[in-house]
This record gives sequence, C-alpha cells and structure tokens, in this order.
Amino acid sequence: MSVKNITLAALMGSALAATSAYADIKVGFIGSLSSDTGLSTLRGAEMAIDEINAKGGILGEKVVLVKADTGEDVTEGVKAYEYLAETEEVDFVISGSIDDVSLAWLPRMIEYQIPTLDTWTSYVGIIDMVVEDPDAMAPYFMNIASDEALATLYINFGKDVLKEKMGWDSVVILAEDTAFGGAITGLVTDALAPVADIEVKDIITYDVGTVDFAPLFSKAQASGADFIYQISTVNSQVISSQYVKLQVPLAMTGVNVGAMGMEFWEDTGGAGGGISTLSPVPSVGFDMDPVSADFVEAYQARYTSRPMVPHFNGFNAYHGVKQALAAAEEAGGFGDVKAWSAAMEKQDLTLEKDGKLWLRYAYWGKDEVEPVTQRTYPHNGRFDLEAPYDTAQPSMVVVQWKEDGSVGVVYPFEYANTVYTLPSWVKE
Repeated sequence: MSVKNITLAALMGSALAATSAYADIKVGFIGSLSSDTGLSTLRGAEMAIDEINAKGGILGEKVVLVKADTGEDVTEGVKAYEYLAETEEVDFVISGSIDDVSLAWLPRMIEYQIPTLDTWTSYVGIIDMVVEDPDAMAPYFMNIASDEALATLYINFGKDVLKEKMGWDSVVILAEDTAFGGAITGLVTDALAPVADIEVKDIITYDVGTVDFAPLFSKAQASGADFIYQISTVNSQVISSQYVKLQVPLAMTGVNVGAMGMEFWEDTGGAGGGISTLSPVPSVGFDMDPVSADFVEAYQARYTSRPMVPHFNGFNAYHGVKQALAAAEEAGGFGDVKAWSAAMEKQDLTLEKDGKLWLRYAYWGKDEVEPVTQRTYPHNGRFDLEAPYDTAQPSMVVVQWKEDGSVGVVYPFEYANTVYTLPSWVKE
C-alpha cells in the first residue's frame, strides 16, 4: 500500500472514530466527588449506565459518563455546569448537588436547555419555577420530594409523636445558615405551631463553619423549650457528637444529613445515640423491597469505600438515569427538549414489598393537585402525605440512632420498625 493510501486509511479511521465518539450519548454528573452524597449519586448513575450499555445502550448508541466536581461550592458549581455544557457538550445532566449549588447553576441550565435531574436538592422554590415558567424549566426534574412535602409530613410526626406521645409543647429551632436551613425553618415555623400545637420559642441560626456548639446549646436550653429541632446539612457530625458528649438535657430531632448515612456512628466516634432525623427514602434503617435490596447488594459488591450503603439519592440516581434514558429513547434522543420532557413526565416505576406498594419513582402532573397541601408539584418526584400510602411512599421517614449503634425507622408508623425513645441522659 502506498504512503498516500496509508494516510487516507488513517484519516478515514480517525473520522470513523470521531463519528463513533460523537454518536455516543453523553451523561454529565455534577456534584461533590468527595462527599457521601455526591458519591451516592455518581455511583447510582454508573451502575444504571453500565446495565443499560450491557443491554445494547439507547437508540443503538453507547452511553458514556463524564464528571464535574462542585466541591459543594456555589462558584465551582456554576463552573462545573458550564464545563459539562460547553466543553463536554453533554446530552443529560444527573445532579447530586446540594440546594445552594443547584440554585447557583440553575440559570445555566435554563440558558443551555440541557435535560437535568436533581437527586438531592429538594428546594420547593425550584418547583415553583416550573409552575411559573414551564417552558424555560421544561428540562428540569427533581425526583426527591420537595422540602415542603418533607416538612409537611414532619409536622405530622410532631403532632403524632412529639406532642401526643412525648407531651412536648414547645421547640427551639437550631438551624445552619443555608438556603435549605432557611427554607425548612420557615416551613416548620409556619406549620408546627398551628398544626401540631407546638410553640416555637426561639430560632437560633449558626454559620456552617461553627465548631463549638456549647454556647448554642446553652442558649437553646435557656429558651425553655421542650426539645430542639436542628437543621444541619454541612458538618452534621460535629453538632451531633457535641450534643451527645455535652449530654444536652433536651431531646434533639430535625434534619441531620450526617445521620442519613451508615457511616454516621463511626464519624461521631459512637457519639450519635438519640439523634433522630427525617430522611427521604430509602433511608438507613429502612426495610428494603426486593429490588432495592438487590441494588444495595450489587452496589456493595462493586464499591469498597464509603458510603458503604448509598444515601437515598443513590437510589434516585440509579432509577432516575434509567428513566431519563428511557424517555430519550421514546423521544428519539435528548435534542427535542419538550419531547423528552413530555416522555419523562410519564415515567413510572412501582416497587412492592410483601404485595404492597413500597416505593414509587414517578412525577406529579402539571395540573395535578396534591390533596393535603392543595398545590401542584410538576416535575417533582411523587409522594404521599397521608396513610395508608397506597399511591406512593411517604415523602420522608423519621429515623433514630440508638445508643447501642443501631438505627431504625420510627415514623410513619406504617413504615416503622422501632419506636422513638429519649436518650438516657434526658429526663421525661
């Protein structure tokens, strides 16, 4: 073969390789690559993509995954989304971002119009944006129940357990200074008193860099409240371990992201007993349906570093990526955003345990009114706020870590496998 023919063959090979690479469907992960939450989403996405590729891919094309690290920083989050959009030219984004970071890159999503699924962020204000501007927000989906739904069911926990069982009448809110902290504080303040008949004595806000919580616990105790409602998504293990080591004489419940992972006990040095937190499902201590149990088994066979059990958003990513790609197959790809969005709205996966609906991965319709809150949640993961939970799983469960290191679900009662108890140093 002549040099000319060799060169031509090489060029043709390069062109074919480039065409093949271009034809791949590219999924971009955005989130922290050094946090349990970020890694939960990343790994769930990896497992889903590998399963899909093993079956031949989507539309005859291989699915590839690229990553962009946010470091849980808003500025880096914007850069990460721009990188995925402009440099990697991804077709779809799977997000394990925390609320503040998602809010930072959201204008970029609207600009680029890239189909995007949030598996961790729960800020209801984003769903409000879908309501207000459905065209601009057509690419956006959130398959975790929004924080309003989380807080609504937690108010029921306040009424059914904290008020009726424990006899508590007042609370002091101890919340981090973040978008999530502010949103949950507002929801709890507006609803806990009128619905659960629990008075909010004081609201204490702290910086996420706080390392000494003793003065804050003293202020909480001085408020005269019966219990503490804490809201912590950053460095949650610090406030937890100090609460236990200081043996603060008030029960503490609320939202503690650290307590949502199986590493919580080790991270607190065994100082996590008594801590309870709401958690989307599946949570630690949650009874698994067969499909979820198989996912965890496959996950643990593949990954040997933390998190040893994925957070709920790992399950969200696993099922969500599959649903997003199934919607793309129906829509002929991700290019027609409105067609993909319409197909994504119809995705619906129901998982059963002992013949009963246990989990459901589906979305609220645009004009569908949720009966308890009497509002719409378009593009938000479906949830049920009332027993018997026969249309979907509850928006959250409350889990509690015991002083022996065990953890279980205490509420709603239909999903409970243990009961709420006071830590040994707190008097009734």
